Amino acid sequence: MRALQGRVAVVAGATRGAGRGIAVALGEQRATVYCTGRSVRGSLASGADRPETIEETAERVTAAGGEGIHVRVDHTAEDEVRRLFERVRGDHGHLDVLVNDVWGGDALTEWGKTFWQVKVSNGRKMLDQAVWSHIVTSHYGAPLMFERDGRGTGLIVEITDGDSYGYRGNIFYDLVKSSVIRLAFIQARELRKHDVAAVAVTPGFLRSEMMLQHFGVTEENWRDGAKKDPNFIAAESPLYVGRAVAALAADPHVKVKSGKVFASWTLAHEYGFTDADGSRPDWGAHFEQAFGARYRTFDDELYSAFAGPSEVVLADWP
Repeated sequence: MRALQGRVAVVAGATRGAGRGIAVALGEQRATVYCTGRSVRGSLASGADRPETIEETAERVTAAGGEGIHVRVDHTAEDEVRRLFERVRGDHGHLDVLVNDVWGGDALTEWGKTFWQVKVSNGRKMLDQAVWSHIVTSHYGAPLMFERDGRGTGLIVEITDGDSYGYRGNIFYDLVKSSVIRLAFIQARELRKHDVAAVAVTPGFLRSEMMLQHFGVTEENWRDGAKKDPNFIAAESPLYVGRAVAALAADPHVKVKSGKVFASWTLAHEYGFTDADGSRPDWGAHFEQAFGARYRTFDDELYSAFAGPSEVVLADWP
């Protein structure tokens, strides 16, 4: 029996990228996974320029050993989110794992523009799609995690980009990715009396479908992309961060991690999992080697900002 057999998960934003990798990795551990998103066969999400669908993700979950269930949901539409969790309640009566990976901001991010140059309407859409959607999803999903009858600690995961306080290159992209880290902290704080943990998790240089296309490579010959950007040699497949989430979900002591942000590569060293090809990418180590500077984490930045141990700050901040 795999570690998550009998567990029920919802991966919000499972169409492609990290969300798809997480759904499949949960399936590897025999979980039942509801794969949600807006792109279905014959009806891609408005504005989508990618062919991936939630049906394909659900099929991959099942092929990996779990049970994949696709449900079309716009996570900015409150009624659709509510109906999703009503269905999960009707099917299973509880929820064990909730992953918030809704994004949809690739076409909206205006790289290279300052906050006074960007189109603010694009930014408003990004905040709705990638922060508001997470709040609505957790709002309706969390109560189902209180009805688990001693089935181990439940887990909410916020997927972000980066585990540091460093600037992420665009005002709205930065706000989104740092805000969901804060959401993990807020949820952990308010869940502290329940047997549910909330964490944020970041991949490293993610070898998503979009990035493979950008570099003109496939998953089979992806290393050739390093000819275009040498940092691509440290890239990881979406399954790597997926296995990080699966390892957290299977950890009976995950509650001690609640409220914090973790990276795929640090969790790989802790839990011993590898990427799909058996490698163990370490973006933090690559960063230090490539750029000659120590990779600074969120905890490091808090230590500098507050002149005190970050663990204390995260645990005791009112």
